[in-house]
Amino acid sequence: MVVIRLPLNDEIAVAISQVVNDATPVPTRKPSHADIESLVYRYKLVDGDPNLHGYSYGKAKRVNAILNWAIEYDLDAGEAFISALLSQIKGLGGFRQESPNYVGEEAIQNLKSSFEGEGISLASDGTVTPIVLDNFTDIEVEKFLEAYIRRAKKGASDAALLAGTSKDLLESVAAHVITRMLGNYPQKNFPTLLGLAFHLLGLSTPSTEGNNPLTKRLEISLYELGCAINNIRNKQGTGHGRPFLSNISNVEAKAAIESMGIISEYLLSKLIEKT
Repeated sequence: MVVIRLPLNDEIAVAISQVVNDATPVPTRKPSHADIESLVYRYKLVDGDPNLHGYSYGKAKRVNAILNWAIEYDLDAGEAFISALLSQIKGLGGFRQESPNYVGEEAIQNLKSSFEGEGISLASDGTVTPIVLDNFTDIEVEKFLEAYIRRAKKGASDAALLAGTSKDLLESVAAHVITRMLGNYPQKNFPTLLGLAFHLLGLSTPSTEGNNPLTKRLEISLYELGCAINNIRNKQGTGHGRPFLSNISNVEAKAAIESMGIISEYLLSKLIEKT
């Protein structure tokens, strides 16, 4: 089963806080303050919770404050928090109109729109799934890839997994480059495909010369780094929640994910510059 870590940014923080808003239509709808507090302790967000530091905020204002603190100081914990909070809201009937805990159509639509910008689809019943890139235009695909690149550069493992699809982020970007420039994506081994993407963009690899001798060493290093990352990828599939082999430490995995983001950003930027 693929575990999707929900993304967190300023827009999503506001949208999530409105989903737990206790002002309307039912002031006492769940999750309760105690439910929120339990998640705060579970994900070690105590420093960001104003209600644990002498204040008495309503649920919406409280959650927004917690998430804003997490964006600044502990993004991983904030993302885990909203994933658990959304699951709790769903389990309490927050997405069922007949439930006393129903969060409201407007709040759901706002949250849906916020997640879409980060490549996540939110269904009306609260189910979250990665957006399938095959169904979108080139420009839309590039926007979604840019969202995953931002997350990968912060070390988010689900960005490396591309939210559980069969391709990881770097392979997805290489495939997009090749498809945009050739019209199809040949089934080859990863080094060959990455090399083809580099070649089409006029970049250097160990076996080809790029357009700019000043950046040759940089480009070759990025290519070799991409191949090295692929060598430690979990080839058994990304559905287990970890993109790399089990003997790779968390420090090494985080460095690989961030590097994947840097290489992917370079390729996508070169493609946008060229097209």
